[in-house]
Amino acid sequence: MSTPAVPGIAPATGHHAEVDPALLAQPLPAWLDAVRAQVLAGRALAAGGILEAALTRFAFDAELWLAASGSREQRGDADGAIELLRELSRRAPGHAAATFALARLLSARRAWRAAAQVLVDAFEPRPPAPDLVLRAARLLADWGDKPAAVKLAEAALAAGADDAMLRLYTAALQGQLGAFERARTLYREALAGDARTLELGAAYGLASITRYRDPADPDLAHWQDLLQRGQLNPAARASLLFALGKAHDDLADYAAAARLLREANALVGAGAWSRRNWRRSIDARLARAALPVREPMRGECVPIFIVGAPRSGTTLAAELLGRSPLVRNRGELDWLPHLAEQVDGLARPTPAQLESVAQEYLARLRREDADSGWFIDKQPLNVLHLDLIRALFPQAPVVVCRRSARDTALSLWSQHFEARDYRFAYDFADIDAFLRGCARLVERAQQASAARVFVLDYEALVREPRLQIARLAQWLGLPAFDCEEAAAAGTSVIGTASLWQARQPVHARSVGRWRHYAPHLPELLKFDDAAAEQTPHRSMR
Repeated sequence: MSTPAVPGIAPATGHHAEVDPALLAQPLPAWLDAVRAQVLAGRALAAGGILEAALTRFAFDAELWLAASGSREQRGDADGAIELLRELSRRAPGHAAATFALARLLSARRAWRAAAQVLVDAFEPRPPAPDLVLRAARLLADWGDKPAAVKLAEAALAAGADDAMLRLYTAALQGQLGAFERARTLYREALAGDARTLELGAAYGLASITRYRDPADPDLAHWQDLLQRGQLNPAARASLLFALGKAHDDLADYAAAARLLREANALVGAGAWSRRNWRRSIDARLARAALPVREPMRGECVPIFIVGAPRSGTTLAAELLGRSPLVRNRGELDWLPHLAEQVDGLARPTPAQLESVAQEYLARLRREDADSGWFIDKQPLNVLHLDLIRALFPQAPVVVCRRSARDTALSLWSQHFEARDYRFAYDFADIDAFLRGCARLVERAQQASAARVFVLDYEALVREPRLQIARLAQWLGLPAFDCEEAAAAGTSVIGTASLWQARQPVHARSVGRWRHYAPHLPELLKFDDAAAEQTPHRSMR
């Protein structure tokens, strides 16, 4: 017997499998046993035929639809798999497994807007369990739609989802979108609801978007009380110490801030990073053969890479430059480092392989946004991949942010980073080695293509933002615009440690900040910092 068609669904292309007539009178378990037998025998086409024939008799079974979709996907029929999942979603609105499977398939085809809409349509009207909302919100954020992620998460919370982890993630998103008051409320609710949120940085997340002016602030009293209780694991204790250190810095109690931060860094940084391995990796990068240079396509969009040591002003530069109506600021992306791993795994990358990597990156950068030709990738650690940038995008400008080494080191040491790539930030000697390695890579890039590298000084940027961004825009070839008068779009997302500072009016209070800490952190004086010696002392208060 030939495989019948599924009602409302086109049969799988190229399908000629036969179904044993004896199965027609059997219950569903017998059909599934027949499918398993075909799979074990290596007959995927026959297994798919039985699954789709079963759908004509057992269309009520959602798991059967999922299995049939998976069968089509395994046979390379992504369109057919999507079709089956869409039909299942119509029959069973909000079916979690179907929703995530359909979104995954669409995102794999770079149809991120369609994938996001699937999640929104399924979960926004009827919020499911908090863990599913959290999973959906993370996917939306990963696909570049953090406003939709927040809307979905907030709808679940409004519907009564009482989950501290969902509150914690929503707080982080709201902070990235600039809704600081709402973010603070959610951070406090998460901390009150589940002590585990301490380990995930809830206290530091709250501190990072708050300016403390009163030593008697309830947040500080709460954190001190938590520290006194003891029985905290190192991650939770470190989060509290970083939060308290930041608060005491706000209060200009630099001695206390230094003491708290020293303990916090010791908790998370012991043996976390190897200076020897770092130096070897830099030597290896500088010694390897140059990659072949790809020829950009006509009309190709232009990525603007803003790089430099973390905390050197990359977020501020991207935020101000992104106010140009012709530029889209994509924020701190992690795609290039992942693609660099792919290229590093190739013995001798061919032009065709580099073209494939470049197109993968550009597709993600554009995100189906065709109304702009300029996009900012503000990943500081792309400084490690300047050779790959030149090979993939020889036309791409690279903006290198530079800041006083002492101020940079202090700022790094004061932050509680989640990413493993920042493990160097907990020890001043490690930070010094990291900064020196980055400087060597930048020097090589300038030697290779000085015309494509623009060095932007943080100290000059915060003192004269209008002038410095105008110079940068002119160098890029962008029409002139006033970064201070240009209204920020209001929807920009800042997902870095600078999310609070970058949304405040530009100021120079952080210039020479290291001087307040020099009596308590003598390690800062060991940094080779000509810029620091030229910076006059100025009060931050």
